[in-house]
Amino acid sequence: MKRQTGEYERSTVAGEEVSAFIPFPLPPGEPPLNLSGDLAPLLARAREQVRLLDLAGDLVPSVEWFVYAFVRKEAVLSAQIEGTQATLMDLLEVEASGEAPVDADVEEICGYVDALNFAWDELGSDTGLPISMRLLSEAHRRLLAGVRGAQKQPGEVRRSQNWIGGTRPGNAHFVPPPPHRLGELLSQFEHAIHDDSDLPPLVRIGLLHVQFETLHPYLDGNGRLGRLLISLLLRHWGLLSRPLLYLSLFLKVHRQEYYRRLGAVRTEGDWEGWLAYFLEGVAAVAEEAIATARRLHAIVGASRERLLARDDATVFSLRLFEQLPQHPIVTVNRAVDLLECSRPAATKALRVLEAAGVLHPLDDRKKNRAVVFKGYLDHLREGTEVIA
Repeated sequence: MKRQTGEYERSTVAGEEVSAFIPFPLPPGEPPLNLSGDLAPLLARAREQVRLLDLAGDLVPSVEWFVYAFVRKEAVLSAQIEGTQATLMDLLEVEASGEAPVDADVEEICGYVDALNFAWDELGSDTGLPISMRLLSEAHRRLLAGVRGAQKQPGEVRRSQNWIGGTRPGNAHFVPPPPHRLGELLSQFEHAIHDDSDLPPLVRIGLLHVQFETLHPYLDGNGRLGRLLISLLLRHWGLLSRPLLYLSLFLKVHRQEYYRRLGAVRTEGDWEGWLAYFLEGVAAVAEEAIATARRLHAIVGASRERLLARDDATVFSLRLFEQLPQHPIVTVNRAVDLLECSRPAATKALRVLEAAGVLHPLDDRKKNRAVVFKGYLDHLREGTEVIA
């Protein structure tokens, strides 16, 4: 039996007649979701890998290292799904410079980092906003804070019709609900987050991500905010205490399948096919994140031993080393700020770290030369480069 997941409403947009899709409320109706069969082991594996990922954060000396790194990795990958060309190295170089980004692509990624950090902190605060459209709108305001987003009504639910794909409404691949229906539909969306349900949280997260993408409630940034929503829901239901799952790595690698599965929910009612894809991605990326955390921890440990074995190691070189996982690209000026020391002392600290093979030159610049924690970054940046 084919499941119907919504209905169409005819309207006129820019002089063309279009059929906008109005999704039914969650959870899916008849036939009910079938979580047995192939989905059962996928759900069990995803649940276990997320549990292990959350535990992995407690097994390292400073989980903030990995929060810093993985949040930025997710931000870069999520932006790349939308066509952004900036890489993780581009983002980290801008952060190392201490200056505002001039590249619009990097600015968008910075907006994602700010939006995720803001929303995550709100959920973790006793006085913060709960997960809601108000929280998402505040995150959206930060997501679109740059130049490109200024004309896209940041922080506001759209008041006009949008569409996905095609050159105009009449040949669009998909037309989300018209603006006059969004009040009711977003209320249903919030209700689906907070109502009592027997469905496993990971299944609910998968359903809610699709519903958000289908509603497309903002003029821009819906894809990035919909993926950010996954992180927030993992926190909301207590599955992850820190934002360590960079699911956009899986979604980027399997991008066409991602779009195909989203479309099949609307056209064929294939929620089970989407959930199989989603749960496979959650398990794969959680397992990858655990392995990456272990590798990064090992690299930090081996690098620390090399530094401590040197006779010329200084207090400042040791202090700077401990900050490298959150500042993996450093200049002399940045080292002075981080260490609150003189320029000669910072220069010596960098020289010792280079001699120990911890830091390596980023390029051939003479002025304010940058050095990188190469072994650390080589592992972290896997999957974040743009293929021409």
